[in-house]
Amino acid sequence: MIIIGSDHAGYDLKEFLKKNLERINMPYVDCGCDGSSVDYPDIAESVCRKVLKDPDTNKGVIICGTGIGVSITANKIKGVRAALCADYYSAKYTRMHNNSNVICLGGRTLGEGCAWEMLDIWLKTEFIGGRHNARVDKITAIESKECIENEQ
Repeated sequence: MIIIGSDHAGYDLKEFLKKNLERINMPYVDCGCDGSSVDYPDIAESVCRKVLKDPDTNKGVIICGTGIGVSITANKIKGVRAALCADYYSAKYTRMHNNSNVICLGGRTLGEGCAWEMLDIWLKTEFIGGRHNARVDKITAIESKECIENEQ
C-alpha cells in the first residue's frame, strides 16, 4: 500500500501522483492535505506512522515545497528511512542500496513528469541486500543507540 501526503505546497503534485497511481491500479491512502494550509511535520508524521504499521508492504510518499522539511521530519521517526530525491538515479539507488521506505519530493522544485518517473522507478525497485544489509543494519543500530541515549 502506498501512503501519500503533502502540505499545501505539495498538494498539486500529490494530486497528480495520485492520478498516476490510480492509472496503474496501485492502491493508496491519502493522509492529506486538502489544499489548505497545514504544517508539513504533521503530514510527514502521519504518513510515516502508517507506513510503519505494515513496514513489509507499505511505502510512503511525502511532498512539501522542497521535500527538505518532510525528509528531516520523517527521519526523526524510528524505523523510517526517508530519502529526498530530485533525480531518477537517486530514486532508484535509495531503494536498491538503502532500502528506503519513504520517498520525499519537492512540489515547488520538481516537474510532474520527473516526479512521476522517480516515484515509478522507486516503487518498482527492490532492495538488493548483500553487502548493503550490513550498512542498513548500521543505520538501524545508530538509530536505536540514539533512542536509548536520549531516554537517559
